Amino acid sequence: MHGEYKVPGGKLVVVDLDVIDGKIANFRLAGDFFLEPDSALDDINRAVEGLPAETDAASLASAIRRGLPESATLLGFSPESVGTAIRRSLAGAADWRDFDWELIHTDAVPPRVHLALDEVLTAEVGAGRRGPTLRIWEWDESAVVLGSFQSVKNEVDVEQTAANGFEVVRRISGGGAMLMKKGQVITYSLYVPAELVQGMTFADSYAYLDDWVLTALQSLGIDASYQPLNDITSPAGKIGGAAQKRLGSGAVLHHVTMSYDMDGELMARVLRIGREKLSDKGTKSAAKRVDPLRSQTGLTRAEIIERMKDTFVSLTGAHAGNITPEEYAAAEALAESKFASPAWLNRVP
Repeated sequence: MHGEYKVPGGKLVVVDLDVIDGKIANFRLAGDFFLEPDSALDDINRAVEGLPAETDAASLASAIRRGLPESATLLGFSPESVGTAIRRSLAGAADWRDFDWELIHTDAVPPRVHLALDEVLTAEVGAGRRGPTLRIWEWDESAVVLGSFQSVKNEVDVEQTAANGFEVVRRISGGGAMLMKKGQVITYSLYVPAELVQGMTFADSYAYLDDWVLTALQSLGIDASYQPLNDITSPAGKIGGAAQKRLGSGAVLHHVTMSYDMDGELMARVLRIGREKLSDKGTKSAAKRVDPLRSQTGLTRAEIIERMKDTFVSLTGAHAGNITPEEYAAAEALAESKFASPAWLNRVP
């Protein structure tokens, strides 16, 4: 069995192994990581050899850590990443290049249709009617997008949203409210089969699915990194946040909104940022936590998106695609029946 795991912001971990009588055998670790002393590679191999094949990633990491000498230095990887690679090999997990990726970047649609498209396209991937897809959103309207479990009255000032031209909508994934002012955000969605993140913890899959965008941002001179659970950040401040939803069909929706530009005063008027959340982040202002891409790069929104697309294509071999008329029709119907309904918006009043 063969498994690979690219550590977000780190190196590639590769494992090869057999399973004999329910135990890991002939285990070999490889990769482009750094490891000292040289003999520690054999220590890792010995630590894994003979473990039950059903051992979970955390227990594998513990066994590796116990087998390493105190003087060992691991750069670009960790015992946890080896454990993840092993679980991926045992589960027959796929890699980015194992799929025929489609990249969609189409005209703007209303916010509720964007949210409906996320559900429809994820379901299409789960049903096998669509291959894995990256979709970059365009905006010509402004919206506040609530997480699935957030309270409307706790998160937004309804009068201010209306006065400033924002529609309030609710997505199917969890997480926090996002202020989507047209021209000021970059949003993308990944629709992927569960095999791509097989063997990973829920938390690890967040960083894994956004590693490509870190590569794109770093190529623009941004010291971008991932901050668990779901933030893309830099030394200058937070850039964006991710959210996920896993459907019963076996597909994963992973979407991200990054700040291109920002009006801090407008954010403060429209969103009700809880004191607990701010105190947890060690700041008095939500706006001060964020440093937009415009200020960090000096580039236009379109230029940043083009770099993102070029990076994704280079890493996955993706080809340009489109949303089918049938998918648009299904999304329009779902937007009307679900995402535009008061019952959905106020499921948590």
